[in-house]
Amino acid sequence: MSLDFDEGDELRALRAAVADLGSRYGQAYFLAQARSGGTTGELWADAGKAGFLGVNLPEEYGGGGGGMVELALVCEELGAAGCGLLMMVVSPAICGTVIARFGTDEQKQRWLPGLADGSSIMAFAITEPDAGSNAHEITTTARRDGDEWVLTGRKTWISGVDLADAVLVVGKLADGPKGTLRPALFVVPTDAPGLSAQPIPMEIVSPERQFQVFLDDVRLPADALVGHPDQGIAQLFAGLNPERVMAAAFSLGVARLAMRKATDYARERRVWGTPIGAHQGLAHPLAACQIEIELARLMTQKAAWLIDAGRDAEAGLAANSAKYAAAEAAARTVDQAVQTHGGAGLSQEYGVGALLVASRLSRIAPVSREMILSFVAQHDLQLPRSY
Repeated sequence: MSLDFDEGDELRALRAAVADLGSRYGQAYFLAQARSGGTTGELWADAGKAGFLGVNLPEEYGGGGGGMVELALVCEELGAAGCGLLMMVVSPAICGTVIARFGTDEQKQRWLPGLADGSSIMAFAITEPDAGSNAHEITTTARRDGDEWVLTGRKTWISGVDLADAVLVVGKLADGPKGTLRPALFVVPTDAPGLSAQPIPMEIVSPERQFQVFLDDVRLPADALVGHPDQGIAQLFAGLNPERVMAAAFSLGVARLAMRKATDYARERRVWGTPIGAHQGLAHPLAACQIEIELARLMTQKAAWLIDAGRDAEAGLAANSAKYAAAEAAARTVDQAVQTHGGAGLSQEYGVGALLVASRLSRIAPVSREMILSFVAQHDLQLPRSY
């Protein structure tokens, strides 16, 4: 058996097509929308029409029939062009994957075509103010009332609620044993009575906003429940592993953008008659960052491949490792890009400073690097559990 690290003609063509679309918008468009309170709806629509948003979803529902390898590639290339779409991590990757794998035929027909072409957007809500990284402590509860479900609870750090048609909400079943999670996932329309959202003021420069979501006795029909109530754990992992891979791809895009800006500037900027990139004090840190980017990309591709191959037991470790590696690469590369520009790196002219908060956030969301290290220590190194 041999290893093949060649993407092949189809993936190269997809990468080139996405890069071309991204170049038609670019960072200037993205930052203008963010600073004016606008959205990236035009880019989202074009990406959907081109088939990029649903490249991982089944063909019978309007998708491309590919997998996480293809979707992560799309996310990375748009980010490298300066116009990464955060909702790609959520709508087609998490929600689309869960519904495609566990949804009823009616749910697939209702949601997947829109998620594939971008005409529908679905947010994802698991994080709660008092639960943090411990999903077993979530308090959002779903109880039966005749033929309906009633959801009560609160979620936080939920991306893109203002853009979404529905939210895939993770709750716990009220009839579950005390002290256990027993999760269940529900598709909740954003206009459902009892659902409200409050934006969270952020320092990050992005048109995609974060929200607190309140669920006050939200009544849902029986078919709002995704899959079987006893499949909640499997559904969560089916969505969270792709989330890690997409977060890694998003970070890779940020890192590549920062690297391009830094090296362009280092070639052109001359001090005492010499391009500053000729000095090892700048060249070596940038080279080290480039190595980190390439290593993170390899792990991201491996994790995506494992998910597509159905090797879930291995995919969790790889997906978390990819997310960790890409986040570290992004944070260090953006920091070095700012340093390479000197004071100009904090001006709006070069668009490097705008990446600082986004790259730092990558170390925290959707899972912190500390939780990843604990996970790897326990599952890969077989060390005693620390949490």
